Amino acid sequence: MARVNPFRAVRPRADLADRIAALPYDVYSRQEAYEKVKGDPYTFLRIDRPETQFPEDCDMYASEVYEKARDMLGDMLRDGLFIEEEKEAYYIYELVMNGRSQVGIGACASVEDYENQIIKKHENTRADKEADRIRHVDVCSAQTGPIFLAYRRREKIEELVRKTMSTRPVYDFTADDGVTHRLWVIDDSEDVAGIRSEFEQVDSIYIADGHHRCASAVRVSQMRRDAHPGYSGEEQFNYFLSVLFPDDQLMIMDYNRVVTSLNGYSDEEFLQRIGQIFDISAVGREPYRPQRKGEIGMYLGDMWYCLKIRESQYCGDAAEDLDVAILQRELLEPVLGISDPKVDDRIDFVGGIRGLEELVKRVHKDAKAAFAMYPTDIHELFDVSDAGKLMPPKSTWFEPKLRSGLLIHRIES
Repeated sequence: MARVNPFRAVRPRADLADRIAALPYDVYSRQEAYEKVKGDPYTFLRIDRPETQFPEDCDMYASEVYEKARDMLGDMLRDGLFIEEEKEAYYIYELVMNGRSQVGIGACASVEDYENQIIKKHENTRADKEADRIRHVDVCSAQTGPIFLAYRRREKIEELVRKTMSTRPVYDFTADDGVTHRLWVIDDSEDVAGIRSEFEQVDSIYIADGHHRCASAVRVSQMRRDAHPGYSGEEQFNYFLSVLFPDDQLMIMDYNRVVTSLNGYSDEEFLQRIGQIFDISAVGREPYRPQRKGEIGMYLGDMWYCLKIRESQYCGDAAEDLDVAILQRELLEPVLGISDPKVDDRIDFVGGIRGLEELVKRVHKDAKAAFAMYPTDIHELFDVSDAGKLMPPKSTWFEPKLRSGLLIHRIES
């Protein structure tokens, strides 16, 4: 039984939603963040990346940086740039990219469900990356970027979603990257009760994207529980901001690899070595996108190749049978010596949103070879999570990205 609660969101004034909404804090490098906020008094990136309000050589983890985020958020609330919902509600959040619609429900998921593994993860988090968001959430007493969750579709929830989407949204704008964002509020008591009841029938929810944001929200909750030993469990710090999508709505893109070294092999020797591992065929100079699970595209020496995984390389394990896992186990580690892709600077990862042309560009610029992956399927993610396993780093790339600042969850004690 999953607890997915309505909440009183803090959200932008309708006429400012498009100005305030921002891509997640972690899609920007530090320099990109500085450039993005320059001269823009509204973008929520100022609050998500408050170091941009200080000189570029500042310590971005200094206490005054997080305090600045809190103060800017407070100023925007006092100045009437945000409103707070008068009663608890769910929120329908639609994103449209390249004509494809994806619709989720904005809500608050339970920290206890995360701790009890009703909400399941598929990758580990790094303590250093968590520390930043822990302080941001704690100092601001607010969760500003939603965690992207997935669940198995339920028809009754879809009926309520369709009913709501037949009305006028409170937000409807297209961002500068071409993605359209629409938001509806569900605050009718009967509809709210119906959605809550339907989620109570869901036995597993999955983190699709936002593992570090989720782990940070959970840690802040634990800190506040320790500070309030008489807590009831209903306090807002026991829940975290989420948008939940049914499995049939999600699009996972490929997450590709480039390597900067062939570990001493010439191109010809590397091709011969690969031929001992995979079935390999040259497919020409035009970018090759794998057509099915079990195929990997490779760009080497101005030529594209198709690598086919052999049946003998599958072992019946949900995590080990992922294409990205087989590539790592059979080629990257034993041949190229890349044993830990999380820390090895000879490998880099390229999100599918950049296209295969980016792989060609990288090989001509600073890499030796590139590998184009077939996208991981959402049900592979479910299977890995259900088995209590972890995916290799950078196995999934979700698009489009949820915007920060459209829904804010306050967690004051």
